[in-house]
Amino acid sequence: MRPSIRKTVMVIHVIASVALVGEVWGLVVLNTAAALTKDAGLAHAAYRLMPALVFAGGIPLSLIALISGSTLGLTSHWGLFRYYWVAAKLVLLVAVICVGMFLFDPEGMAAATEGGAAVPATRQWGQVAALGTQIAMLMTATTLSVFKPRRKLR
Repeated sequence: MRPSIRKTVMVIHVIASVALVGEVWGLVVLNTAAALTKDAGLAHAAYRLMPALVFAGGIPLSLIALISGSTLGLTSHWGLFRYYWVAAKLVLLVAVICVGMFLFDPEGMAAATEGGAAVPATRQWGQVAALGTQIAMLMTATTLSVFKPRRKLR
């Protein structure tokens, strides 16, 4: 890959990855506010806003980060499975996507709070935990990007 194209893909990857961290952090804040409030209308509004963030930010940003990161790995000396840190970043991003797909349910939470209904605290905090797990995985991937441990897989 030509250096100018590689740098462009790198910029796209960094922007998408940083934006994804911000998007997930926004969801953590909204979800925590919804779990802590006694105002059922506020909780419902927060849960109703979350799918917009997920579909406008989370899904496209995670796919852009995945595609651009894979492209960088496949076209550079780092490879996708040559170094632990690159493979770990790939696994972490796929895990973030899977947690979002299978454990995070803002639509279900919005439906559950319709008409001022209360949602069990365990369900609310389960949603916060899913997002907290995502943010921890994204921060770990960012740390790996900065320190780049040199240990090879093969």
